[in-house]
Amino acid sequence: MEKLIITAAISGAEVTKEMNPSVPYTIEEIAKEAKSAYDAGAAVIHLHVRWDDGTPTQDKGRFKEAFDAIKEACPDVIILPSTGGAIGMTAEERLQPIELKPEIASLDCGTCNFGDSIFVNTEDMIHTFAKKMKDLGVKPELECFEKGMIDNALKSYKKGLLEDPLHFNIVLGVNGAMAATIRDLVYMVGSLPKEATWCATGIGKSEFDIAAVAMVMGGHVRVGFEDNLYLEKGVLAKSNGVLVEKVVKLAGILKRDIATPEEARRILRLEKQK
Repeated sequence: MEKLIITAAISGAEVTKEMNPSVPYTIEEIAKEAKSAYDAGAAVIHLHVRWDDGTPTQDKGRFKEAFDAIKEACPDVIILPSTGGAIGMTAEERLQPIELKPEIASLDCGTCNFGDSIFVNTEDMIHTFAKKMKDLGVKPELECFEKGMIDNALKSYKKGLLEDPLHFNIVLGVNGAMAATIRDLVYMVGSLPKEATWCATGIGKSEFDIAAVAMVMGGHVRVGFEDNLYLEKGVLAKSNGVLVEKVVKLAGILKRDIATPEEARRILRLEKQK
């Protein structure tokens, strides 16, 4: 099997310090959490940013501050900014970090319920996001919360808006989308093109169960505060690093070596931005 790429989603847009005091808001806190995840074995940092009071933002300047601080702390790490932003943001707001020309960024592939809200990603939005990423040389990580989103991604591919090799993040357990079960993960992965690479994300208590199954299946793994705030039942994680450490231990048991950022770039076929 390929070496295991670990992505750390260090902050998200919805979780707060009231839920876990270690959730990062400030640029200093974001850099510290990125470094903790990197030191533990993460090759990729999936990045949302906040203002200092915790309000989520897609402001390009704020992302630039966070990029610079993370790169100072861990120069070779891959930074994967979100274009999902937060519920209610416009497409124009959400696309701002792409202007910084990261190596890779998220591209949400469909609309779904998100708790009591609706996470809107129309077909036109998907095509617009894909085209802009292609024009700027940014590889999309195709975020799919259910099977129809894979189909949406493949439609964009057929239109020439996405290029091989495709890379997917299968996100399971969102309140309003597909459940985080082994059956559903196997079904989703079986729906991907054979040449695609993929990562799996389990939300909440399913985080490490989904991670373990993904590792056995030959996929890659995402963990972090965006998806889960607990190291185990009733025990808050003190950092993103301890969540990554738990994945590394699982990988050792399951005989998956951990990819460095440079190895991850080769697996994902990224070109490091200068």
